[in-house]
Amino acid sequence: MTNDTAHDLLTLRDTLREFAAARGWRDFHTPKNLAMALIVEAAELVEHFQWATPDESRSLSPEKAAEVRDEVADVLIYLVEIADVLDIDLIAAARAKIAKNALKYPAPPP
Repeated sequence: MTNDTAHDLLTLRDTLREFAAARGWRDFHTPKNLAMALIVEAAELVEHFQWATPDESRSLSPEKAAEVRDEVADVLIYLVEIADVLDIDLIAAARAKIAKNALKYPAPPP
């Protein structure tokens, strides 16, 4: 990821902080509540693919693609918010997890 991506993620976090603060929601943004909201949104994302074949899941109509995009955005929003509340650097955490996975699941030799 580039520095622009990290900057964009911080800008998104700040925008979400302002959005929640303006509505008096910060007190409700506990790790428990945000994790529950995240899983609800993830389930709504999965609903769009339930019973779809692999090919159908790759070839969404424009309307379905827009709905999926909204659900992906909701998942990202809650993920950014829970990371903010728990003071997790998402980029650093993802990089560390990829490194762990590389050790756990080494690529086969060429």
